[in-house]
Amino acid sequence: MPTLNKIWTAFAGPSRRQARRQDRRQLRPPTDRPLLSLRRLRAALTVFFALDGFVFAGWVVRIPAIKHQVGASASALGLALLGVSAGAVATMLVTGRLCRIFGSREVTIGTAVLLSLSVALPPLTPSALTLGLVLIIVGIAYGGMNVAMNSVAVDIVAALRRPVMPSFHAAYSLGGLIGAGLGGVLAAHLTPTRHLLLLVPLGLAGTFFAGRVLMAYELPHTAGAAISARARAPFGRSAGLLVGVFGLIGLCTAYGEGALAEWGPLHIELDLGGGPGTAAAGYAAVALAMTVGRLSGTALLERLGQTRMLVAGGLTACGGMLLAAFAPYVWLVLIGFGVTGLGLANIFPVAIARAGALGGSEGVATASTLGYAGFLLGPPTIGFLADAAGLPTALTTVAVLAALSAVIAFAVRNMSVGADT
Repeated sequence: MPTLNKIWTAFAGPSRRQARRQDRRQLRPPTDRPLLSLRRLRAALTVFFALDGFVFAGWVVRIPAIKHQVGASASALGLALLGVSAGAVATMLVTGRLCRIFGSREVTIGTAVLLSLSVALPPLTPSALTLGLVLIIVGIAYGGMNVAMNSVAVDIVAALRRPVMPSFHAAYSLGGLIGAGLGGVLAAHLTPTRHLLLLVPLGLAGTFFAGRVLMAYELPHTAGAAISARARAPFGRSAGLLVGVFGLIGLCTAYGEGALAEWGPLHIELDLGGGPGTAAAGYAAVALAMTVGRLSGTALLERLGQTRMLVAGGLTACGGMLLAAFAPYVWLVLIGFGVTGLGLANIFPVAIARAGALGGSEGVATASTLGYAGFLLGPPTIGFLADAAGLPTALTTVAVLAALSAVIAFAVRNMSVGADT
């Protein structure tokens, strides 16, 4: 029968049913399969960003309890937190090259596994010294994962040809919000050890399922070839200068995000007398505001452009942080944290995306190293300043650097190749 059908078709032409099938094939857009692959890749990478925020927030909201457990002063805790900074910055310096050798997706998965395992270590330490040593491992995982994830995100943004980078960072903020909320609920019922051990299987399960999808699909051939060529080509002096400028903008604002993550809860607890649940709400307010801001980030970028977005964000964060630092009531501090989060929300994603567009994975690594250096160096800096001048005064440095990022973005508005004003 199949042979007779082929003979009949050869002489009489296709049947009506076959003709309709051929018409549907012709009408079907040729990019359906690549677009489906991009959507699935984007979804899988979104899970990794959310997982990163969730696991890190779990550690952050238990810092006050761990500080009490090891008996550390503010300056000793700040020195211990330097372990995260040292591990992350050292790893970021080489992660761009590792992504070129092994692949950004492979590095993302490997560092996600390490982060999920290492988050259980801090509450097991008996002193500030051992806490700092353990946090080096956390920093290695955290720093490597952030560079690798952003490198994959830059490739997907280029393939989609839409400024969707804020949506990935929205997932990070949403993960942080969920992690902080869960930590606030569990703070009254579980020790830090049991709480953070609970995050290990959750992190590993998320990595397994999202990693399978991330490795199952490739970028469209033409987009992937163009991205790979850009990543291999060394960027010139002018592009390198701009990458450094965007990295500096990222540093100024990530400093504030890191400071609020680790000292915001302590500000509420130590200066305003809030309990552990209220202290966790401080970080949750920042995470919620940043999530909302980043979910609307793509639309705002398409409407306002990069320069207006960066300037408005920096000035908004400056005003919000001044309110949060000196307000005498917890509810006013929470509002200040929320305003600060809205201002900071899209500055770092825009800076990293622009650096990646200029220099590929090496550009992402360079700007991320500068940016996350601010994120990770902010907490210990705040610790030393808090001992010297008080925590509210120390937190004003967040406002100063946010305003500085707005000034830098406005000053280089005509240097940004391809950026609108």
